[in-house]
Amino acid sequence: MLYNLFEFLEQQYQFPGASVFQYISFRSAIAIILSMSFSMAFGKRIIKYLRSKQIGENIRDLGLVGQKEKEGTPTMGGLIIIFSTLLPVLLLSRLNNIYITLLLITMVWMGLIGWLDDYIKIFKKNKEGLHGRFKVIGQVLLGAFIGAILFFHPDVKVRTELNSIDDRIENIEDVYQYSKDIKATLTTIPLFKNNEFDYHTLIGWMGVGSKFTWLVFIPIVIFIITAVSNGANLTDGIDGLAAGISAIIVFALAVFSFVSGNINFASYLNIMYIPNVGEIVVFISAFLGALIGFLWFNTYPAEIFMGDTGSLTLGAVISVIAIIVRKELLIPLLCGVFFIETLSVIMQVSYFKYTRTKTGIGKRIFKMAPLHHHFQKIGFHESKIVARFWILGIILAVLTIVTLKLR
Repeated sequence: MLYNLFEFLEQQYQFPGASVFQYISFRSAIAIILSMSFSMAFGKRIIKYLRSKQIGENIRDLGLVGQKEKEGTPTMGGLIIIFSTLLPVLLLSRLNNIYITLLLITMVWMGLIGWLDDYIKIFKKNKEGLHGRFKVIGQVLLGAFIGAILFFHPDVKVRTELNSIDDRIENIEDVYQYSKDIKATLTTIPLFKNNEFDYHTLIGWMGVGSKFTWLVFIPIVIFIITAVSNGANLTDGIDGLAAGISAIIVFALAVFSFVSGNINFASYLNIMYIPNVGEIVVFISAFLGALIGFLWFNTYPAEIFMGDTGSLTLGAVISVIAIIVRKELLIPLLCGVFFIETLSVIMQVSYFKYTRTKTGIGKRIFKMAPLHHHFQKIGFHESKIVARFWILGIILAVLTIVTLKLR
């Protein structure tokens, strides 16, 4: 809204300073300040309101140290993250940008599903919350919608060279002359030529035209969104873990979005240029600020939990951003902590069922899953676990950025 207002003032009245709103870097800086300020300023009030309404977490006794002390801690804190993100985005971003629209829909949709889950747990006194199948249905519907829009919408394009770059291209201006925007299911993958992979190759060998690539593209998008969303949900088990790891991931995605959406940086780094994607840096900045502000209250000892309202939303938004900037195949590395946490649960459950079938007695690989609970069981304080997982997240984020230059 403010973007349109200042654009009007600049065009009609040459209002002093109005043109600064044209710069993504300026609006992103304002977005992160606004979202952080909002979450920190109103977070305390929201916590008091939730306490007054007795909207507290029901803790299952897992035999963990300090677990019972958390009983009654306000939950649904994901609302702080959601509102603190939406406000700056609505004020500062170009709302007619297709990528901004998709991210807003993702945040609201998954926020609603997570809120329903928390509502059932708290007010209906049902510890199971929203049935798992309904969560998956919501994630699948979102994935199908996002995948379809990214595949069919005319504004979703990448810029590619008309011919392979050769000696004709001597400077940056020549990149404009020998390139055009096209519809393509290209994505980024390390160790491949030009770091690019086309989903069409998955079915192209059958002689199928590129217009049918959606048959593989949309299911892949559904799988990614569902997997990352549930991975973030599993990671949200101790104070500050999910929010901190998400902030690290989001910062890396901001770097990817900025360089991929800037023709000069993309050409200099020899990476894929995606027209109009730079605008999502405003959204990502607001999201990052909201996460940092939420961490003010969520670090040990937590004054509020994000609940499924937050954790499901975090994973969904992160996955959609990665898909938009064509970095979804780097998710196992970038979101490595989510991946490890999810893998630990899969391994634990699978091995338990296998040994129970073979011997009649189920055995475990870890003392408890997800993995962060295993470390709690062997005596690590949760603040130390969180700090070390954050360090691991930073290392993985750096490695993800480095892979862009591996040919």
